[in-house]
Amino acid sequence: MTEMHPLVTEIARLNATERHIIDRFIHRQRVARDITQVRMSFGDRVADHVAAFGGSWTFILIALAAISAWMAINIIMSKAFDPYPYILLNLVLSCLAALQAPIIMMSQNRQATHDRLDAQHDYEINTKAEIEIVALHAKLDEIRDQKWVELMKVQEQQLALLAQLASRQPS
Repeated sequence: MTEMHPLVTEIARLNATERHIIDRFIHRQRVARDITQVRMSFGDRVADHVAAFGGSWTFILIALAAISAWMAINIIMSKAFDPYPYILLNLVLSCLAALQAPIIMMSQNRQATHDRLDAQHDYEINTKAEIEIVALHAKLDEIRDQKWVELMKVQEQQLALLAQLASRQPS
């Protein structure tokens, strides 16, 4: 039976994402990618704009102005088209809320998907950075060990020279 290298067994235990990161590390490829360049559909762009506008002070002030104007017009007119309980106004606001809510939820779902991709990307970057740091530590340890061996050889040479000098000196 052939014995597998421990590294091969460790790599076999990794999930697909981690294997992908290791592969990029081995081949010295970048993990970073620009996920902002993904083309959004027309519906996604509309949902984002509606959500951005619907959650702004501009929308709130326009809505308050429109409701106040609606009420003022109905108070001033001799024959109001929507008298006091403002049932038509209530219907219009309910329809607005009924249409606006799912559009905002679509935008939030798309943003949640984008956030998941960002988190996955961050995980990949951090994992590769960790691997790079471990590799740098290993290289530094190797350089330190080589320098230590060289230093020991130089010290042995110095000791030999000192021994030669000491043997030449009359006591």
